Amino acid sequence: MDKVNVVTSNILEAIGRTPLVRLSKLYSECDFRVFAKIEAFNPGGSLKDRPAHNIIKKAFSQGLITTGSTIIESSSGNMGIGLAQACAYYGLGFICVVDPKTTAQNIAILKAFGATVDLVAEPDPETGEFLGARIARVKKLAREIPDSYWPNQYSNIANAEAHFETMREITASLNGGVDYLFCAVSTCGTMSGCATYIRRYNLTTKLWAVDALGSVLFGGPRAKRLIPGHGASVVADLYRPNLEDAHIHVTDLDCIRGCRRLVAEEAIFAGGSSGGIVSALDKVKANIPRGSTCALILPDRGERYLDTIYSDAWVRNHFGERALAEINIESKQECLSV
Repeated sequence: MDKVNVVTSNILEAIGRTPLVRLSKLYSECDFRVFAKIEAFNPGGSLKDRPAHNIIKKAFSQGLITTGSTIIESSSGNMGIGLAQACAYYGLGFICVVDPKTTAQNIAILKAFGATVDLVAEPDPETGEFLGARIARVKKLAREIPDSYWPNQYSNIANAEAHFETMREITASLNGGVDYLFCAVSTCGTMSGCATYIRRYNLTTKLWAVDALGSVLFGGPRAKRLIPGHGASVVADLYRPNLEDAHIHVTDLDCIRGCRRLVAEEAIFAGGSSGGIVSALDKVKANIPRGSTCALILPDRGERYLDTIYSDAWVRNHFGERALAEINIESKQECLSV
C-alpha cells in the first residue's frame, strides 16, 4: 500500500488519511484476508469527522451559513465532536443537543472545542426514545436563534457523499479487490455513500450492514440499547431499500466481546460499533469463500468507552458476573492462541 502525505495546511485536511490495517491475528485461522479501516485516526477521533466537515463545507458553498452562524445538531457523541471541531476552525457557533446516555468524556470533548451542550433529560413520550426528543429540541432552538442552521445529519446528502470517498480509499488501497465490506449503520450515511461508489463503478463488493439488535432500520422491533454509535429508533431519510446485500444484528454483549478481542489480540483500541462489526464477521465467517478479501470500517477509538465497554464494573452491573467472566475468558484465550 502506498504511503500517504500527511502534510496539510490545516487540521481538517487530515480527515480521511486513515490507515487500512491487516487483522492478521484475529482471523489467523481463516482462509480469507481481513483489513480494518481505522477511522480513529481522523483528527476528531472518528468516522463522523468526514460527514461533519463535508456538511459544513457544503453549507458554506450553498450560502446556508456564513462565518458567525450557529450550527445546531442532535448527536450522541461522534457527529457532535466532528461538527464541534469544524465549527471551531471556521468560526461558527455550535450547540450540540445530547441526552443522558452521552458520556461525560464526550461532553467534555465537546466543551473543549467550544460547543454549547444542551441536555434533553426526558425521552420522547410516544416512543420512549431520546432521539425524537433531541430532534424536537433542535427544531425549537433553530426557530428561536437567528442565523442558525440545522444540518440534519439524518437526511443530509452531504453525509452520504463523504463516504463515497471512504469507499474510494478502501478500494484504492486494495487495488479494487474488496469482496465483502462490513459497516455499522445508524444515519445510514456510511452505507449509502459506500453503496453508491460500489454501484457507480460496478464493483462486485458485497456490502453487509451491521445493525444493533433493538434498532428499527431493517424492520425489527424497537428495544432498549445501551451502546451508542449504531442502530436507530427511527428510519433515517438516507436509508434506501436494498442498499445492503445483507444485514447482521449484533447485541450489546457482541459489541463488548468484539472490542475486547480487538484490543487483546490486535492491540486496536476501538469503540462499541467496531466491536459489533468484529462480532458480525464472526457470525458469518463460515459463509465467506476461501481467498476472499474483507474490509471492516471501524468508526472510532476506545477512550470514549472506558467507563462502559472497557469497565468490568459497568459490564457486571448491566449483564451480570457470568457474562463478564465469559468475555474475559474469551479475551485471554484469544491472546494465548496467538
